[in-house]
Amino acid sequence: MAEHAEQILYRQYTTEDDLPDIMDLVQSELSEPYVIYTYRYFLNQWPHLAYIAYTSNSTRPVGVIVSKQEAHKSGVNRGYIAMLSVDKRFRKRGIGSDLVRKTVQSMLQNGAEEVTLETEFDNYAALSLYASLGFMRDKRLYRFYMTGKDAFRLVLPLAPLPGMAELPSSGYQSNESNEGSAYSEGSESEASSSG
Repeated sequence: MAEHAEQILYRQYTTEDDLPDIMDLVQSELSEPYVIYTYRYFLNQWPHLAYIAYTSNSTRPVGVIVSKQEAHKSGVNRGYIAMLSVDKRFRKRGIGSDLVRKTVQSMLQNGAEEVTLETEFDNYAALSLYASLGFMRDKRLYRFYMTGKDAFRLVLPLAPLPGMAELPSSGYQSNESNEGSAYSEGSESEASSSG
Protein backbone atom coordinates (compact mmCIF):
# COMPACT_ATOMS: atom_id res chain seq x y z
CA MET A 1 0.00 0.00 0.00
CA ALA A 2 1.31 3.44 -0.87
CA GLU A 3 2.24 5.79 1.95
CA HIS A 4 -0.17 8.64 2.59
CA ALA A 5 1.04 12.05 3.73
CA GLU A 6 -1.76 12.55 6.24
CA GLN A 7 -1.99 10.51 9.39
CA ILE A 8 -5.53 9.34 10.25
CA LEU A 9 -6.63 10.26 13.76
CA TYR A 10 -9.73 9.07 15.65
CA ARG A 11 -11.83 10.56 18.41
CA GLN A 12 -15.22 10.08 19.94
CA TYR A 13 -18.08 12.42 19.16
CA THR A 14 -18.04 15.25 21.68
CA THR A 15 -20.62 17.97 21.02
CA GLU A 16 -23.23 19.05 18.54
CA ASP A 17 -20.50 21.23 16.99
CA ASP A 18 -19.52 18.01 15.17
CA LEU A 19 -23.01 17.49 13.75
CA PRO A 20 -22.87 19.61 10.54
CA ASP A 21 -19.69 17.89 9.34
CA ILE A 22 -21.03 14.44 10.24
CA MET A 23 -24.26 15.15 8.36
CA ASP A 24 -22.38 16.42 5.31
CA LEU A 25 -20.22 13.29 5.17
CA VAL A 26 -23.07 10.84 5.67
CA GLN A 27 -25.33 12.60 3.19
CA SER A 28 -22.60 12.71 0.54
CA GLU A 29 -21.74 9.00 0.86
CA LEU A 30 -24.93 7.12 1.80
CA SER A 31 -28.06 6.63 -0.29
CA GLU A 32 -30.52 6.80 2.61
CA PRO A 33 -31.52 10.34 3.64
CA TYR A 34 -31.60 11.17 7.34
CA VAL A 35 -33.12 14.19 9.08
CA ILE A 36 -31.29 16.02 11.86
CA TYR A 37 -33.50 14.35 14.47
CA THR A 38 -32.20 10.91 13.45
CA TYR A 39 -28.63 12.02 14.08
CA ARG A 40 -29.59 13.60 17.40
CA TYR A 41 -31.44 10.45 18.48
CA PHE A 42 -28.23 8.43 18.22
CA LEU A 43 -25.63 11.06 19.13
CA ASN A 44 -27.39 12.46 22.20
CA GLN A 45 -28.11 9.06 23.75
CA TRP A 46 -24.99 7.13 22.73
CA PRO A 47 -22.19 9.67 22.08
CA HIS A 48 -19.64 7.12 23.34
CA LEU A 49 -20.55 4.88 20.36
CA ALA A 50 -19.88 7.52 17.70
CA TYR A 51 -16.36 7.94 16.36
CA ILE A 52 -14.92 10.41 13.89
CA ALA A 53 -11.86 9.91 11.70
CA TYR A 54 -9.97 12.93 10.44
CA THR A 55 -6.54 13.68 9.02
CA SER A 56 -3.61 15.29 10.76
CA ASN A 57 -4.02 18.19 8.31
CA SER A 58 -7.69 18.98 9.02
CA THR A 59 -10.42 18.59 11.62
CA ARG A 60 -13.01 17.88 8.91
CA PRO A 61 -14.16 14.25 9.18
CA VAL A 62 -13.11 11.72 6.54
CA GLY A 63 -14.98 8.90 8.28
CA VAL A 64 -17.73 8.50 10.86
CA ILE A 65 -19.61 5.73 12.63
CA VAL A 66 -22.85 6.28 14.55
CA SER A 67 -24.29 3.50 16.71
CA LYS A 68 -26.50 2.63 19.64
CA GLN A 69 -26.73 -0.10 22.27
CA GLU A 70 -29.69 -1.30 24.29
CA ALA A 71 -31.55 -4.38 25.41
CA HIS A 72 -33.39 -6.02 22.52
CA LYS A 73 -36.93 -7.34 23.14
CA SER A 74 -35.34 -10.82 23.34
CA GLY A 75 -33.31 -9.61 26.33
CA VAL A 76 -30.02 -9.62 24.42
CA ASN A 77 -27.75 -6.62 24.99
CA ARG A 78 -27.47 -5.54 21.35
CA GLY A 79 -25.27 -3.00 19.66
CA TYR A 80 -26.50 -1.50 16.40
CA ILE A 81 -24.43 0.29 13.77
CA ALA A 82 -26.74 2.87 12.22
CA MET A 83 -24.29 4.70 9.94
CA LEU A 84 -20.77 4.08 8.68
CA SER A 85 -19.41 6.46 6.10
CA VAL A 86 -15.92 7.01 4.71
CA ASP A 87 -15.09 9.75 2.21
CA LYS A 88 -14.39 8.11 -1.17
CA ARG A 89 -11.00 9.84 -1.36
CA PHE A 90 -9.90 8.09 1.85
CA ARG A 91 -11.11 4.55 1.24
CA LYS A 92 -8.78 1.54 1.10
CA ARG A 93 -6.86 2.85 4.12
CA GLY A 94 -8.53 0.77 6.84
CA ILE A 95 -10.60 3.68 8.19
CA GLY A 96 -13.94 1.86 8.02
CA SER A 97 -12.47 -1.22 9.71
CA ASP A 98 -10.92 0.92 12.45
CA LEU A 99 -14.19 2.77 13.08
CA VAL A 100 -16.12 -0.51 13.38
CA ARG A 101 -13.49 -1.95 15.73
CA LYS A 102 -13.60 1.14 17.96
CA THR A 103 -17.38 1.12 18.31
CA VAL A 104 -17.55 -2.66 18.83
CA GLN A 105 -14.85 -2.37 21.50
CA SER A 106 -16.95 0.27 23.29
CA MET A 107 -20.02 -1.94 22.99
CA LEU A 108 -18.13 -4.88 24.49
CA GLN A 109 -17.05 -2.73 27.42
CA ASN A 110 -20.75 -2.00 27.99
CA GLY A 111 -21.76 -5.68 27.92
CA ALA A 112 -22.95 -6.10 24.31
CA GLU A 113 -23.66 -9.69 23.31
CA GLU A 114 -24.10 -9.00 19.60
CA VAL A 115 -23.95 -6.21 17.03
CA THR A 116 -26.34 -5.81 14.11
CA LEU A 117 -26.67 -3.53 11.10
CA GLU A 118 -28.25 -3.33 7.68
CA THR A 119 -26.55 -2.63 4.38
CA GLU A 120 -27.75 -2.59 0.78
CA PHE A 121 -27.84 -6.10 -0.69
CA ASP A 122 -25.64 -5.04 -3.61
CA ASN A 123 -23.07 -2.99 -1.66
CA TYR A 124 -20.35 -5.59 -2.16
CA ALA A 125 -17.60 -3.44 -0.64
CA ALA A 126 -19.59 -3.03 2.61
CA LEU A 127 -20.53 -6.72 2.68
CA SER A 128 -16.87 -7.66 2.23
CA LEU A 129 -15.72 -5.24 4.92
CA TYR A 130 -18.20 -6.56 7.47
CA ALA A 131 -17.51 -10.21 6.57
CA SER A 132 -13.79 -9.59 7.16
CA LEU A 133 -14.69 -8.40 10.67
CA GLY A 134 -16.76 -11.49 11.46
CA PHE A 135 -20.29 -10.28 10.64
CA MET A 136 -22.63 -12.89 9.18
CA ARG A 137 -25.71 -12.45 7.00
CA ASP A 138 -28.82 -12.94 9.09
CA LYS A 139 -31.58 -12.27 6.57
CA ARG A 140 -32.57 -10.33 3.48
CA LEU A 141 -34.96 -7.45 4.07
CA TYR A 142 -37.01 -6.78 0.95
CA ARG A 143 -37.61 -3.14 -0.09
CA PHE A 144 -35.99 -2.04 3.18
CA TYR A 145 -34.72 1.33 1.98
CA MET A 146 -36.76 4.32 0.84
CA THR A 147 -35.26 3.81 -2.62
CA GLY A 148 -36.97 0.41 -2.74
CA LYS A 149 -33.67 -1.47 -2.48
CA ASP A 150 -33.28 -4.63 -0.46
CA ALA A 151 -30.90 -4.90 2.47
CA PHE A 152 -29.09 -7.64 4.30
CA ARG A 153 -29.23 -7.65 8.07
CA LEU A 154 -25.80 -8.61 9.38
CA VAL A 155 -24.98 -9.82 12.87
CA LEU A 156 -21.75 -10.14 14.81
CA PRO A 157 -22.09 -12.47 17.80
CA LEU A 158 -19.88 -11.30 20.64
CA ALA A 159 -20.39 -14.43 22.71
CA PRO A 160 -20.18 -18.02 21.46
CA LEU A 161 -23.39 -19.38 19.98
CA PRO A 162 -24.84 -22.55 21.51
CA GLY A 163 -22.70 -25.48 20.39
CA MET A 164 -19.89 -23.17 19.25
CA ALA A 165 -16.67 -23.44 21.23
CA GLU A 166 -15.46 -19.97 20.27
CA LEU A 167 -16.02 -17.23 17.72
CA PRO A 168 -14.49 -17.34 14.24
CA SER A 169 -10.94 -16.00 14.22
CA SER A 170 -12.07 -12.96 12.21
CA GLY A 171 -14.68 -12.02 14.82
CA TYR A 172 -14.48 -10.38 18.20
CA GLN A 173 -14.53 -12.29 21.43
CA SER A 174 -14.40 -11.41 25.05
CA ASN A 175 -10.95 -11.76 26.56
CA GLU A 176 -11.17 -10.63 30.16
CA SER A 177 -7.45 -11.05 30.79
CA ASN A 178 -6.83 -8.50 28.03
CA GLU A 179 -9.32 -5.89 29.30
CA GLY A 180 -11.85 -6.09 26.49
CA SER A 181 -11.69 -8.09 23.31
CA ALA A 182 -9.36 -9.64 20.83
CA TYR A 183 -9.86 -9.30 17.11
CA SER A 184 -7.97 -9.96 13.94
CA GLU A 185 -6.95 -7.42 11.37
CA GLY A 186 -9.70 -6.71 8.85
CA SER A 187 -9.66 -6.28 5.11
CA GLU A 188 -8.42 -3.04 3.64
CA SER A 189 -11.60 -2.73 1.56
CA GLU A 190 -13.70 0.21 2.63
CA ALA A 191 -17.34 0.87 2.22
CA SER A 192 -20.24 2.88 3.48
CA SER A 193 -23.41 1.37 4.82
CA SER A 194 -26.51 2.59 6.53
CA GLY A 195 -29.15 1.09 8.72
